[in-house]
Amino acid sequence: QVQLVESGGGLVQAGGSLRLSCAASGRTLSSYTMGWFRQAPGKEREFVAAIKWGSPTTHYGDSVKGRFTMSRDNDKNMVYLQMNSLKPEDTAIYYCAVYNQGEYDYWGQGTQVTVSS
Repeated sequence: QVQLVESGGGLVQAGGSLRLSCAASGRTLSSYTMGWFRQAPGKEREFVAAIKWGSPTTHYGDSVKGRFTMSRDNDKNMVYLQMNSLKPEDTAIYYCAVYNQGEYDYWGQGTQVTVSS
């Protein structure tokens, strides 16, 4: 069983930055592709970013390309999401997840990000 705990969310003004963290226990994250997703009220869950296992290769959703950067620290068993130039439309609950056997099957509880205009 793996547990994921996100942190680092909060309230920030438009144009500001936040760094989200995701700590894992019960599984070594270096062996897995990891993802960040977000869900705003009344909207479907949206892919934000992913980082492949064993390499620094990353992929981003179109709405965050050039502003967000995902990284991992295998020694600490953590992944991060650096969010710059935040916009009000980035307001959502952000979740990290583990990609395993063809799907994201483990999810954290989420951390709230609110961007004021």
